[in-house]
Amino acid sequence: MAETTKTAKTAVLPKEVFAVEVPNHELLKLAYDAFLANNRLASATTKQRGEVRGGGKKPWKQKGTGRARFGSSRNPIWRGGGIVFGPRGNENYTKKISTTSKRVALRQALTLADQAGKIIVSDVKTTGKTAEIVKFLADNKLDRKVLIVVDEKTNEIIRATSNLQQVLLTRAMYLSVYHILNADKIVLSTDSVDVIKNWLVKEEA
Repeated sequence: MAETTKTAKTAVLPKEVFAVEVPNHELLKLAYDAFLANNRLASATTKQRGEVRGGGKKPWKQKGTGRARFGSSRNPIWRGGGIVFGPRGNENYTKKISTTSKRVALRQALTLADQAGKIIVSDVKTTGKTAEIVKFLADNKLDRKVLIVVDEKTNEIIRATSNLQQVLLTRAMYLSVYHILNADKIVLSTDSVDVIKNWLVKEEA
């Protein structure tokens, strides 16, 4: 179950979010894949035969060589020719997942994280110095991938965590199954617990 550090207020994780039934991992995988797909950039592009440089001259005359007739060295079957059906940079890789399914998947992910002992409830106090966050991590033996969840990002905590590669800072309203499952430890501020509950335990119409 979740740990509560000395710096944290008394906090109890609501069972409606952190102790739900997880019959299988199909929905978790769907939400995980949707996050990756929706953040994928269609940056790969290829040139078709009309866009490849060269190929203006006929490689050899039409008849008399004993070889097959050819009109351009930019033909897709030639090396250095155009690409057939390659990516054009306008592909849409997004995957849609309903709001209800997303909330269920988040509750399941948080439940699994709590069962694995990955969640710590603690208020991270900082004046904007990275050394303060480093000390907090050391005191709580957090030396791997850490997800810090707050109700609101302040300039101080953003500045203090921005240079730590193993630390990811996020608002409670922007939690994702991807980040929850990939984190080795999750630090929840006491206020973020209420935000998460109000967000994920909404009655569906």
